[in-house]
Amino acid sequence: MWWQSLLDHWILALHIPDGFLHAPVALLWWVPTVIMIGLALRAVQQSAAERTVPLMSVLAAAIFAAQMLNFPIVGGTSGHLLGGVLAAIVLGPWAGMVVMTCVIVLQAIVFQDGGIVAMGANIFNMGIATAAIGGWIARPLLVQDHAFTTNRLRIALVATATGWLSVMVAAVLTSAQLVLSDLPAGIVFPAMLGVHALIGIGEGVLTAAALLALVTARPDILQPGDTPTPMRTQLLTAGVFIAALLAVLAPLASPDPDGLERVAEDVGFLDRALDAPYQIMPDYTVPLLGETPLSTIVSGLIGVIITVGIVWGIAVMLRARRPSRS
Repeated sequence: MWWQSLLDHWILALHIPDGFLHAPVALLWWVPTVIMIGLALRAVQQSAAERTVPLMSVLAAAIFAAQMLNFPIVGGTSGHLLGGVLAAIVLGPWAGMVVMTCVIVLQAIVFQDGGIVAMGANIFNMGIATAAIGGWIARPLLVQDHAFTTNRLRIALVATATGWLSVMVAAVLTSAQLVLSDLPAGIVFPAMLGVHALIGIGEGVLTAAALLALVTARPDILQPGDTPTPMRTQLLTAGVFIAALLAVLAPLASPDPDGLERVAEDVGFLDRALDAPYQIMPDYTVPLLGETPLSTIVSGLIGVIITVGIVWGIAVMLRARRPSRS
C-alpha cells in the first residue's frame, strides 16, 4: 500500500540513525551541542518576554508537524522543512535553538526518528547550526532600526537564501561526520550536497512563504514590544490549529526517500543503521492502529500536543527562574 511505502522511507530524513556514525564521533558531537544548549537556555532565561512562551510553543508544534510533510524532489527523492531559520528569525537565535532541540529530542525519543547516541549530532546539524544562520545572518538583514522590515521582496529574498544555506550547512556537517566515520569523502560530499542543494530550495521557499504569511496576518508578532494576553491566547490557539492541520495532512506527504536515505542507498551504507532499542510510536505510527494513514495522523496530533506541552513548560520554567531586576 502507498502509506506503507511512505512509512518505510520516513525514518531517516536528515536525522542520522545510530550506526551511521562511529561511537567516538557521535559522542564527541555531544560536547559542542551541550555547550550551545546551555548557552541558549541561559540566554532565553535572561531575556525572554511574555510573548516568547506561546511563540516558542506554537513554532515548535508547527515545525514538528511540518517536518512530517515531505515534498518531492527530482530523481525520486524528497525533502522536508527543517525550520531552524524560521524559528530563529521569529524568536531570535537562542530561543530558536531551544525550540529546535525540543523538536529533535522528541522525534528521537518518542518516534525513533534519528538515533539516541547520534542525537547530539542531529541537534547540532539541524537545530543549532540552522538557528544560528537564521538568528545571526537572516534576522539582522530583516531588522532595520529595531523594527522588522515590511519590505516583502526583502523578506522573500533573505528567507529563501538563508533557508537554502541552512540546509547546505546541515548537509556539510552531516557529510563531515560520515567521513569521520570512515565513509569516502569523494563520494559522500558530492552526493549529499547535490541532493540537498535541491532540497534547500524547498526549505527556502517554505521559509519565505511562512514569513510572508506571518507578516500579512500578524505583523505585530515580529515587532518589538509585548503582545497583550488575549492576543497571545489567540496566537496559541491559531498556531496549534495550524500544526494539527499539518499533522492531519501528513499521509499526503511524498513517499520518496529523503536526502540522507537516498545517499545511504546509493553509496551503500544503509545497512549500518541500527534498530532502536525500544519502540513507542516508531516511524510516526501508533502500534494499536498499525501502519495506516489514521495511525500517522493520530501520532502526529499526539506529537503536536507533546511538543506544545514540553516547550511551554521549559519556557515558563526559564521565565520563573529569571533573576529579578531592580
